[in-house]
Order: sequence, then structure tokens, then C-alpha cells
Amino acid sequence: MYFDELDLEDEVLDGLEAMNFFETTPVQEATIPLLLERRDMIACAQTGTGKTAAYLLPIINRLSRGEGDPKKVNAVIMAPTRELAIQIERVAEPLAQSLGIGTVVIYGGADIERQKEKLRRSPQLVIGTPGRLLDHVRRGTLALGSGNKVVLDEADEMLKMGFIEAVETLLGAVAQ
Repeated sequence: MYFDELDLEDEVLDGLEAMNFFETTPVQEATIPLLLERRDMIACAQTGTGKTAAYLLPIINRLSRGEGDPKKVNAVIMAPTRELAIQIERVAEPLAQSLGIGTVVIYGGADIERQKEKLRRSPQLVIGTPGRLLDHVRRGTLALGSGNKVVLDEADEMLKMGFIEAVETLLGAVAQ
């Protein structure tokens, strides 16, 4: 299946074309149409199969349509490690930036003052590790109440690493 066969905005398709992405992977073909219908989903696939783009494209597509408040966080992606959070941001940032959608990645071990400054710029998409996301929520530098899209990437790993309480607290903050 080709991306242009999906119900994606022309601007998103143009961005994918500029990045030389034309054909979906099997996980993208199976999940993107359902996510575009706003369905909840659990997907399992091997590394390198395109899972990240499978959940990012519907989020970016909605934001490119003007859904949500452009001055608030509209989507949160949690990852168990800084390495995965950075990897997700590297996939999201080029396409999001080309569409005027602000992104930020936050994780422990990085300069928190710099992260605060990036959060003051009102990104619509926030990617981060549970511990640092929770730290920013508690400091009042990150408000998740408007975020209506939440992705738990490698949720099983987050639970194995003991992030259950942080994830539950963050999900509660999104629901407010």
C-alpha cells in the first residue's frame, strides 16, 4: 500500500515524499487507517518495521489539520529510555517542523533549564521518559491536561523498569 492511498492530508503526503517515503510497511498499513479513525490500539512488531511512523503519522496528520490548541500540548509520547525518546524525536521532528508543528524531547540527564525553555515555546507534541515528564508536570513547566493523544512506546519495558506509578500519574494528568 502507498501512503497516498491513506486518508492523510496533502501536506503530510508532501512531507513524506520529500523524505522519500512512498510505501507503507505491513504494520503501518494495518494500523494507520485505524488510528486515523481515532481507535485505541496495541501493536507489536519487530524493531525496524516502522512502528514509530505508524503512530506518529496519524498524530501529525491531525495536528496539521489544525485539530487541538496550537499553543498547548496535544500529544504525549512516553518512552522508557532517553535513547528511544531521542530516536522517536528524530522521526517526528523533520515532518512536524515542515508542517509548523512544534516538538520537544525531554529526558533525565539533560539540562532541565534548556528543557524548560523549549517547553515555554508551547510544543504541540512532547516526547519523553516518564520520570522527566513527571518532573516537569510537578514543577508546573508541563501541562498535559489538553493532551488527548497518548502513546506508550515500549509500554512493557516501562512497566519492567518500574515506571507504573509515573505512567499512571501522567495518564491522570492528561485526563484532567
